[in-house]
Amino acid sequence: MDHQDYIEVDVREDLRLKKEPFDKIMSAVKQLQDGQAFILHAPFNPVPLHKVLGRKGFEYEAEKIEKKHWKVIYTKKEVI
Repeated sequence: MDHQDYIEVDVREDLRLKKEPFDKIMSAVKQLQDGQAFILHAPFNPVPLHKVLGRKGFEYEAEKIEKKHWKVIYTKKEVI
């Protein structure tokens, strides 16, 4: 993926400091251009977020990198 093809956000430190990252995540999602993916790094698989972004037309691929590191790639579904 070329750098312009995605926006990447890591919320692991926010959550460690007990900061709610939802606004930060949604702000990044709003900035996405057509064709861009959103990559999220979190300490767990963010299942509720999958549902929220699913309603906005996103599909996701979640991968467990380490014990407390999940990488989730959200991509907008193609409208045919």
